[in-house]
Amino acid sequence: MTDSTVTDTANPVFGCIGFCLAASALFAALFVFWAGPFAPQHSAGVSLGELAAEIGKSTLRAAAGLEQPKPVAPTRDLDDFLQIGVAMLGGLAIVVSVIGILRHEKRRPAIAGVVIGTGAILFQFFTFAFFAVLGVLVIMALLNSFSDVFAGLFGG
Repeated sequence: MTDSTVTDTANPVFGCIGFCLAASALFAALFVFWAGPFAPQHSAGVSLGELAAEIGKSTLRAAAGLEQPKPVAPTRDLDDFLQIGVAMLGGLAIVVSVIGILRHEKRRPAIAGVVIGTGAILFQFFTFAFFAVLGVLVIMALLNSFSDVFAGLFGG
């Protein structure tokens, strides 16, 4: 008297599909990280120079009591769409793998799909966080090099 619907011997269709999607998401995340950026980019010096100029203009406007410009929505480029696509592929892999677990399919492919899909999303998150911290450190060093200019504005 065994119930065949709750056994662990069902054909792991959703688990295998979830695993394949997760593996694709992880490969895509590694590809975007190592082969990118794909959209045209300014050099680091140009970007940092524009940032420093914008900070200086904002400081002068604040010191003079002028209004700051209205915020502008950032435009999306190919790199943004690729990162969003990889995250969505990883999320889809997790959902499909969980469906396989809920259908009581063989657990190994489904759990591997959940783990690898989560790993693909976390890989993107931690690389973004790491480079954001590095960017903050570079900006702090840049502001420190201009500290005499900013100190002169506020009488320090």
